[in-house]
Amino acid sequence: MSSPVLYGPIGRAVRRIAPFLEADALGVYVAALSMWSAAIGGTVKVSSRGSSRPVLLWSALVAGTGRGKGTALRAAHHVLDKSLGRFVATHTTSGITSGASMVNHLWEQQEATAETEHGRDVRSFVCEEEWSEVLRRVKRDASFTTKLRSAWDGATLRNTTKDVAQEVRDPAMVLHCHVTPSDWAKYVGESEAAGGSYNRILPFLLGSVPLLDDDRVSLPDVDGRDLSDAYGWATARPRVITLAEDARALWRIVRRYARILGESLPEGQAVFIERTAEQTLRVAACLAASECSETVTEEMLSAAFTLVRRSVQDAVRITKGATSPKVKRKPLSLEDKVRARIEMHGGRATSSQVLPFVGATAAEVKELSGIIVTVERSGKSGRPATVFTIRGDSSGDSVPQPASTDSNKNRDTSRHSEAAPASAEREQNRASVVSLDAYRPAPKQAPKPVPEPKRSEPLGDTNPFRALL
Repeated sequence: MSSPVLYGPIGRAVRRIAPFLEADALGVYVAALSMWSAAIGGTVKVSSRGSSRPVLLWSALVAGTGRGKGTALRAAHHVLDKSLGRFVATHTTSGITSGASMVNHLWEQQEATAETEHGRDVRSFVCEEEWSEVLRRVKRDASFTTKLRSAWDGATLRNTTKDVAQEVRDPAMVLHCHVTPSDWAKYVGESEAAGGSYNRILPFLLGSVPLLDDDRVSLPDVDGRDLSDAYGWATARPRVITLAEDARALWRIVRRYARILGESLPEGQAVFIERTAEQTLRVAACLAASECSETVTEEMLSAAFTLVRRSVQDAVRITKGATSPKVKRKPLSLEDKVRARIEMHGGRATSSQVLPFVGATAAEVKELSGIIVTVERSGKSGRPATVFTIRGDSSGDSVPQPASTDSNKNRDTSRHSEAAPASAEREQNRASVVSLDAYRPAPKQAPKPVPEPKRSEPLGDTNPFRALL
């Protein structure tokens, strides 16, 4: 199975909290991208062959009961909540079980915001955590799938059964749902997908993860300044995102991949991947918007392609009757546990903040090559305290250096060193790519320079999808 790339500020935030999750980090990344696309969907579009298309990303987390679907959604909310202001709280809904109720919800929101300072707002994040219940009901409404297709396309929605005619232009509705593999196979049939109703949804099979050693640790805070800036940039005025020249060669590969793969698969599977190329373009546009860029670079498109290609593989697996893959995460080493505790306390932690939670003695921690142990004394007669800090950082995030007697000065310097690169990155729109496996234990040695990220696919004439065929 291919390993998707966690890209940009959303990817960095997911990687930051991944060691503290009892869920597949891929599910967090997917849910966060769908939420992000809903937030910017009212003003941001992507240009495809001369016409503007929405950047709305519809997704489905497919896994058995208790496999972390809800945990992934709550973690995505943790990643984006502060950056998106009140959007998640005011624009999230569920329980839409008919075409009429879908249009009515968007129309009522449109009417309620028509006279506000920012004007009409038809953005909506429809989150169905029990999607199988919805699928059972919509079988009785023939108009539901039709309006579902129109909403994904951004076409005008109309209700003709109401006393007052309801019309919603340029809807920005995103559907994110949770379902088990058996219910997907039961309710999402080939006929509906062939009509285009459900092949607009990107399905992802989530892997199972073991229980964490310590369930008392909450998710650490994430730095949402980059995403806050990007959200303000994306919603300030209408924007159309286009492909950069360096991305066009890869774009041709993506389109060939989708066409040849669709022709090689059985019809019952091929119908679910017919929109692979456009889904890739939409994901890439969302990644570009997260970095305040109106152009999709080759790096952005490559990261988007790795995610959509994974969804293609999962769609084929689901239609074959496969269940969630058994993904085993390696247990964290002692050094990883100590690092996590130190980072949670701002890069500097005392023995009482570390040792009880990692199950080790101070002598064992002193033997770790990546941890610095110092003894500090407050005043001449104060009791000495053992302080742990990190020797360098292989993840790329700035970590405070060993504390001196003036710890406040060191922390201020650390915050300044973090803010400067972040500001430079936003100004230059430089990409930051993080692998999904990056949060796994690092080797116990001095960190080596991080090589430049490699493209996940060749740009020549070689066949990039031979393994899947």
